[in-house]
Amino acid sequence: METRMNNKLPIISADERLKENRGIKGCIFGPSGVGKTSLLWTLNPKTTLFFDLEAGDLAVEGWSGDCIRPKTWEECCDFAVFIGGANPALRPDQKFSQAHFDSVCQKFDDPKSLDKYQTIFIDSITVAGRLCFQYCQGQPEGISDKTGKADTRGAYGLHGREMIAWLTHLQHTRSKNIWFVGILDEKLDDFNRKYFQPQIEGSKTGLELPGIVDQVITMTQITPEEGESYRAFICQTLNPYGYPAKDRSRRLEVIEEPHLGRLMQKIKSDAKPISEHLQYSNFNNINSK
Repeated sequence: METRMNNKLPIISADERLKENRGIKGCIFGPSGVGKTSLLWTLNPKTTLFFDLEAGDLAVEGWSGDCIRPKTWEECCDFAVFIGGANPALRPDQKFSQAHFDSVCQKFDDPKSLDKYQTIFIDSITVAGRLCFQYCQGQPEGISDKTGKADTRGAYGLHGREMIAWLTHLQHTRSKNIWFVGILDEKLDDFNRKYFQPQIEGSKTGLELPGIVDQVITMTQITPEEGESYRAFICQTLNPYGYPAKDRSRRLEVIEEPHLGRLMQKIKSDAKPISEHLQYSNFNNINSK
């Protein structure tokens, strides 16, 4: 007779899934000087860790929260694996593997020291991309085998893989809110039409980032036809301004106040009935004609 194993299929029940503490993963883009870094003032300093890559904390001088200041891409990856833990699917020689995590724990001590932080505020993904590209230029893929000179194409290929791996690892840190801040560029296409693009080295990261995170928000200044201009969050893909945005939570309006703390409270509030999200009235009207 065959001996049956007592192992159970690792199904997570609906009750267990709904009880899980799930952090919000999002990115906030906006023009330089619009006040993205100042959003730290809207967060609880006791439970927020400032991932300061820009060394531009003059805007939050006096903010009483903790921060870390990585100077290299290797340090960015070390902090990411320390925050998110090890990925058991990776080989020992790969970043974010168990071996990488164990090595970082020897350097930084017990990762439980991060338990008090609910939100990681990374300022900015623009600078992270630059640090990553500098790292990639010094790797074998960034140097031509034939000439021994810089291979820009190879460096950009490695850059895309490194950035996506870093972002994905932080995305999988389920218990914490992770917010990436970045600069938004306004450009013109070949037909002189205006469009917006995140300022990140290479094209791969900017194209794939919206699919990785839960929320994509543009922080901008809106000037109405009447009245004074004001700053706001643009939160939905279909918006009249053409800004990049996405709301996976389905709880946000097109325009929200630029207060990150209250925005997260709204995202974590009780969800609306699914019938309010799936609206077929327009299609019914079309089909009835």
